Amino acid sequence: MKLRQLRYFVALAEELHFGRAAQRLSITQPPLSTNIQKLEEDLGVQLVDRTRKRVTLTQAGAGFLQEARRVLIQADRAYEVARSLADGRSGFLDVGITGSMLFRGVPNVVSNFIAQNPGVEILLREQSTIEQIDALKGGRLDLGFINFGFLPDGLVGEKLPEECFVCCLPDTHPLAHNQDVALHELSNDQFVMFVRELSPYNYDNILAVCARSGFYPKMRFAARQWLTVAAMVANGLGVALVPKSVSQSKLAGARFLPIRGPMTVSTAWCVRRHDNVNPTALAFIEDVRRLTSTTEDTVESNT
Repeated sequence: MKLRQLRYFVALAEELHFGRAAQRLSITQPPLSTNIQKLEEDLGVQLVDRTRKRVTLTQAGAGFLQEARRVLIQADRAYEVARSLADGRSGFLDVGITGSMLFRGVPNVVSNFIAQNPGVEILLREQSTIEQIDALKGGRLDLGFINFGFLPDGLVGEKLPEECFVCCLPDTHPLAHNQDVALHELSNDQFVMFVRELSPYNYDNILAVCARSGFYPKMRFAARQWLTVAAMVANGLGVALVPKSVSQSKLAGARFLPIRGPMTVSTAWCVRRHDNVNPTALAFIEDVRRLTSTTEDTVESNT
């Protein structure tokens, strides 16, 4: 029994006319008749009564029609599942993110991808950049959104639009209500920093930009998340440099001001292990690439 024979039989059973059924199937009548006869021979039962004026289903044919429809629906479903998996439209992704990525458009990327591919499940895990790199190389993550100046060895991916750092001050700071801040004006302040072991790239960037402004920051606290850094500042524990996206948190008690003079940027990537060819992961990164290109085009058109 072949799926083609089942499709031919269902068409004939629904049309009850060889000519119309053949037209519907875009074939001629002889192959239709031959396939129906072969199907009946294989089953050992008569499925249709044929006369010169009409075609009717036998009792066996009526029962077989219901099952034939179910088989064809399941066959179509099996085909669609296979194609969806091959195209990356179905499956599961374990994705790492740093806290600041929540304000950098990653939730929108995930939501858009799921909306376009409802057969995909995505689990987001909040991890530091270093933790993600280790998990990616160990095969414990499919994808990661990391803050790094370059692609780490063994990983490939898509670079996200760069964003500048801004100065985060408690709203009681003497400079909090200025239009902008020159870093040298903060040389006597205590800085809340990000733990270097978790994001060495951003940590070193901040030290470098302060050095270009003529001072080395006095560090009081070291936090694991950018939101924690901003929260410490809001509670009057110091000042900080944070990625501009963190200002979207609108944290009470904190002011986010542009930096006047030397500044630095935060570079981020969506990455996978170089030998991870999971179609769903590849489709996700392609979506990131498309959305990234759209964002860059919008930025360029507004400048």
